[in-house]
Amino acid sequence: MIAIILFGSLGVAMYATWAERKVAAVMQDRRGPNRAGPFGLLQPLADGLKLFMKEEIIPNNSTRFIFILGPSLAMLTATMTSAVVPWGPDIVLGSGSAISLQVADINIGILFIFGVLSLGVYGIMLGGWASNNKFSLLSAIRAASQAISYELPMGLALIALLMMSGSLSLHDIVGQQHGFWKDGWFTWYVFKQPLGFFIFLVCSFAELNRAPFDLPECENELNMGYHQEYSSMKLGFYLFAEYINMFVSSAVIVTLFFGGYNFPFMDVVAAKLGEGSVLMALICIGAFMTKIICFILFFMFVRWTIPRFRYDQLMNLGWKSLIPLALVNMLITGGVILWFFN
Repeated sequence: MIAIILFGSLGVAMYATWAERKVAAVMQDRRGPNRAGPFGLLQPLADGLKLFMKEEIIPNNSTRFIFILGPSLAMLTATMTSAVVPWGPDIVLGSGSAISLQVADINIGILFIFGVLSLGVYGIMLGGWASNNKFSLLSAIRAASQAISYELPMGLALIALLMMSGSLSLHDIVGQQHGFWKDGWFTWYVFKQPLGFFIFLVCSFAELNRAPFDLPECENELNMGYHQEYSSMKLGFYLFAEYINMFVSSAVIVTLFFGGYNFPFMDVVAAKLGEGSVLMALICIGAFMTKIICFILFFMFVRWTIPRFRYDQLMNLGWKSLIPLALVNMLITGGVILWFFN
């Protein structure tokens, strides 16, 4: 199960690079990758081979061990967060035993994700510092301050959701969003926490360093940014980690706010196919992946639509707008719970 999720995440991230270039081509009225294989589908493999074959360069004045540790840590943390995401319902075998489609169902799943996210900043910070390049260092400092600034409103937005769910387990949160409609209420938390979802989504852009929050890689100010001195697969690790993080972040957003693998009328489908059947699990995984792909495309559309902010605008948005909004949302949620449910 671990190998399937790991290599599946790598595969989706690999073809997200192809999809990004195709989306950019459509929005800019050009063709995009179309030489390597039909529709350019072999382009990610060609890009990976190119990175493997390029010369491995380590600057003389760099701190060698930390220079290598930076991209390795960025890639490691990117793949760790998928361990606590429930990718589908349990598959019940004929003997009565069950196969879980979640690597680790820990009761502090959301805290695990935040802990891993905070470690990912070290990969960027160490790489920028070890390069012994002032542009790389400035970019790494900018990335660290941006990540810290937007983790705060992201966490506050999640507190309101956790007040409603009463659990830190992603498995429990998905279970509470079963189906789509129950007892006259929408079950998905996006309908119960629309402001929390908006804040979480904006913070996800900032945490991923995606446009319009891609200030750590602001070419007109900092050249290539924190990976200025990197080449070959060490550069590939940084670039690939961004797309893995985008895939996992989309999975977390869908899990928290859009019901995870749940879909409308799933009880009707389960009654026909059998609860816990392999086919039912595949349909749930397909629904989950469809939602994830929609969010990945949304991240891409925003990148090629909105220009990047100035750095002071980015900081003002985080500290002066999103944090107060998240606090207000948390207070409103607490008041509603106390008034209507106690």
